[in-house]
Amino acid sequence: MTNRTRLITAVAGAVVLTLGLSGCVSAFMPQEAPSTSTPTGESVDAALEPFYSQVLKWNDCGEGMQCTTATAPLDYGDPSAGDVNLALVRHPATGGERVGSLLVNPGGPGASGYDIVKTSLDFVTDDTLQASFDVVGFDPRGVGRSSSVACYEPADMDEYLYGLTTAARGTDAWIAELEASSAAFGAACAANTGALLEHVDTESAARDLDLLRAVLGDAKLNYLGYSYGTYLGATFAELFPDKVGRLALDGALDPSTTNYEVTELQAKGFENALRAYLTDCLAGTDCAFRGSVDDSMATVSALLASVDVSPLTNSDGRQLGSNALLTAIIYPLYQQAAWPLLTTMFQSVMKNDATDAFQLADSYNGRQADGTYLDNSSEAFSAINCVDYAYNDDPAAMRAQAAEIEAAAPIIGKYMSFGDIGCANWPYTFTGERDEIHAQGAAPILVVGTTNDPATPYAWAESLSKQLDSGTLVTFQGEGHTAYNKGSQCVNDAVNNYLVKGIVPDADPMC
Repeated sequence: MTNRTRLITAVAGAVVLTLGLSGCVSAFMPQEAPSTSTPTGESVDAALEPFYSQVLKWNDCGEGMQCTTATAPLDYGDPSAGDVNLALVRHPATGGERVGSLLVNPGGPGASGYDIVKTSLDFVTDDTLQASFDVVGFDPRGVGRSSSVACYEPADMDEYLYGLTTAARGTDAWIAELEASSAAFGAACAANTGALLEHVDTESAARDLDLLRAVLGDAKLNYLGYSYGTYLGATFAELFPDKVGRLALDGALDPSTTNYEVTELQAKGFENALRAYLTDCLAGTDCAFRGSVDDSMATVSALLASVDVSPLTNSDGRQLGSNALLTAIIYPLYQQAAWPLLTTMFQSVMKNDATDAFQLADSYNGRQADGTYLDNSSEAFSAINCVDYAYNDDPAAMRAQAAEIEAAAPIIGKYMSFGDIGCANWPYTFTGERDEIHAQGAAPILVVGTTNDPATPYAWAESLSKQLDSGTLVTFQGEGHTAYNKGSQCVNDAVNNYLVKGIVPDADPMC
């Protein structure tokens, strides 16, 4: 028996391991800020004017935060077709020299910018940015507190994410099972979400960014985007180059990559991160592995294969198959600080205990101890990716690509292939082109890349910084997904000087 394939075709998961990071709010109290916004009053198409001229009323929502809701067109091609709501939270600038608003997106797609700002402000921004900007978190269309994608009740979501197939991985029967599961999921999303499901694409979300910029009263957009949020920010810059203020894009996604290329490079990235973890683990005293790194990689491979054949049963009755175990392995690889969690998980799995593996997989998927889901991030992740990329579920093509992915990442690649199945029969299809983004005429844009980032490989940061006509690269030589505010003063200085003062590095500081 094999675990059903979970789509890992674009930047997977949130920017930050949320384990133990809730409640991180700055000790500084915000200065007095207007309770209503003052839109820029700029000239826009008549059909968009009611949206661009709306006045936001900010309400106190605790811990120095203020919240509000903006309205955007469901379809920018036909603004009269209906509205969507966009939830925002603001931490007003704490210093005396306010630069403006700084919109923050933590990635995903599907991660909540509202939640990350409200509960973990100090993790995504430091005191310097909080002093100079009104830090604004928002949930993009389709996500969280905004008009959102809805698909399954918790029990059905459990089956979709964790359920086991009966056929052997890669066989025609296995593919047919996954196609049926994915088709049912897509149909449920369409039935429960309605017209919004067609309009959760990144271009529409980027147009929302411009609308939010204007109603917040900023002539130019100041933006800090992590992971998938870099693609959202770059898309904004391509659509509105004259509205670019200061855009910092950390953990960059290459806009020109195909779904297959994303999967292949991520498989290699996570495999490299797993090797780095095992190197560190073997140098310690409580490692679950013995021998060389290659020996340990072989042990991981054997563990994945063993639960594919004989899943481990959890205390709640769920069975741990290979894909759930892969999720548990991948999640702590996002940040080096979480590697001890991976050690504990491997130790327990080797004793046929699935508890720690399910805790990690559940954290990744937003599943709570009572079986409910914290948010709709998994559903939004699929819905946004399915309309942002082109997919092909031809078995021959998928098998050829699977062989290439496994050759590139022999341990992890096998379990990250066949990803097209999840979206190939989605109710709405991708109609654009994945192409380079140049943002001709835009002000300087900062791109930050980490050399051993498993989720958004460093090559993507290099590529995006070169594509952008005004791109500047800042390299962090280290481990983990994203680099700003993660311990490198060099990176923090580069990003803060750029966002606060508009100072662009003369050359890559190679932090």
